[in-house]
Amino acid sequence: MLNLITADLFKLRKAMGIKIILSITTVSAVIMAVMAYLIPQGKIDASMTGIGFMFSDINMISILGAVIAGIFICGDFDNKTIHASISGGSSRGAIIVSKAIVFGGALTLILLPYVIVTGFALSIGSKFDMGSVGVGFLNLLTTEGSTTFSAPEIWKLLAVMLTLLIVYAAQLSICIPLAFVLKKPVLVVAIYYGFSILSAQLIRISESSPIFDTIFSCTPFGGNYAFTTLDTSAGDIIKAIAASLLFIIVMLAITYSAFRRTEVK
Repeated sequence: MLNLITADLFKLRKAMGIKIILSITTVSAVIMAVMAYLIPQGKIDASMTGIGFMFSDINMISILGAVIAGIFICGDFDNKTIHASISGGSSRGAIIVSKAIVFGGALTLILLPYVIVTGFALSIGSKFDMGSVGVGFLNLLTTEGSTTFSAPEIWKLLAVMLTLLIVYAAQLSICIPLAFVLKKPVLVVAIYYGFSILSAQLIRISESSPIFDTIFSCTPFGGNYAFTTLDTSAGDIIKAIAASLLFIIVMLAITYSAFRRTEVK
């Protein structure tokens, strides 16, 4: 499995697609922070919050994360890389796990600009606001803006950011079985983006149904995990991480169940 991971990391490092996507998220993270900084100062009209949200992490990762899965996993079916790995003696389980590990690393990489920009913006102690549309790192930025951080709070801020990265990785893990089963990048991107929109509606249902809220909180889409901030308790942070990791395991199990019955030609 180590050889598979090493090979995928090398291929990912050389891929032009990941460099383009990283450039997009870097520019988007800067635009998001600048708009969130200028809106409360009145230099940008509050009606522009919708445009600012387009550059936020939740919106960009919903599209670009699925694009990475489509290119990275589906592309290996097109160029017969997965076929060669199976012929070389690699088990299908090892292939799935190695792809998931590298995929998670790629997601962390493209989200890194949001981590850095958010951390820098919070360090200057200014006020940030984007209306009521904040999710993920944008929500963290607008909620904790103008806060003076003590040493313990800095460590918790890092824990919150790590939690958000894990939650995003868990949400995008749905793309793994989709990519292995459908093998079509366009379908993976379209289905996941549609599901991300649906999940926003499911949050509203969970707010009115305690039973559904309990079930939904077992997934990375529920439990307000994408709204984690410094005010979130340590217990809720652990719950978010646990639910996310469990969800990833379930997605990998589903992928293995489907892929082991698939004939690779």
